[in-house]
Amino acid sequence: MAKRTKTYGLLAEYETPAALYRACEKVRDAGYAAWDAHTPFPVHGLERAMGLRPSIVPYIVAVMGFTGAGLGFLLQYWSSTEAYALIISAKPYNSYPAFVPVTFELGILLGSFGAVFGMFGINRLPQLYHSLFNSKRFYRFSDDRFFISIEARDAKYDPERTRKLLEATGAASVEEVED
Repeated sequence: MAKRTKTYGLLAEYETPAALYRACEKVRDAGYAAWDAHTPFPVHGLERAMGLRPSIVPYIVAVMGFTGAGLGFLLQYWSSTEAYALIISAKPYNSYPAFVPVTFELGILLGSFGAVFGMFGINRLPQLYHSLFNSKRFYRFSDDRFFISIEARDAKYDPERTRKLLEATGAASVEEVED
């Protein structure tokens, strides 16, 4: 009995960042949704060519930072006015200037946790296996090559039409990747 393989999608290889940029614009304009670009270094403006929305990580960081600052202030306020209400050196119970360092530090701490774990969650990391690792050519993405991968789960994916689109973008090679 023959082993059935499932197709992950198509992988197109490009030699220059400019070729990749133009190809990303064509794939975006063709209406594909489940695709990505892979580069060995950041390519300026590539997110615009891909049609990506701005990240929500700054909002996660802001919410977590303000939450940390608020919790830090409330903990100090509660402990100095309710739990351990002691008058020391004729200072008021709510001596808020003394609360600034801890409030600031907890805001920074929770904001940084929000940045790291928010980015991990949005990027679905850690991901120990990816189907693109089945391609021998893909190992060059971290050296000197640029790639576009279009997944078979995309609603617009058709093996022949998608291959023709990628070949029309000037890809050096287009290969089918197994899952």
